[in-house]
Amino acid sequence: MITTLCYLEKENKYLMLHRTKNDINKNKWLGVGGKLEKGETPEQCLIREVKEETGLDLIDYVHRGIVIFNYNDDEPLDMYLYTSKNFSGELQECSEGDLKWIDKSEIYKLNLWEGDRIFLELLEKNAPFFHLILNYENDNLLSSELKFIEK
Repeated sequence: MITTLCYLEKENKYLMLHRTKNDINKNKWLGVGGKLEKGETPEQCLIREVKEETGLDLIDYVHRGIVIFNYNDDEPLDMYLYTSKNFSGELQECSEGDLKWIDKSEIYKLNLWEGDRIFLELLEKNAPFFHLILNYENDNLLSSELKFIEK
């Protein structure tokens, strides 16, 4: 399955979604995004999902990496990871959880997936484009593999 994940940035904060929807992300804090629909490109999915979840319109964005999320025996999730500092509109409520601007220095205090800590650090260090494989058993990160890719 292919998904998108975007971290919107302003004033040294990320817009984070505290998931309240009953799925594997329940009670975790994430960026915004979701599953590609039939016929969509990752970029089209990104723009649609950000609008649906936040009410904001992306003006531009940066593709930062691809994260493969292997969870138990589920089908792997290929996550196209983006950041954006340029968007417009008014923030709206999200049906999938609570949106909140969180100072980047406070992000690691939140209930995050362990693998998210790896790529959030890469984003903060402005690392080159990367490919990250995360292998989980339930909430436990068993292993990770990181490669930097020249674009």
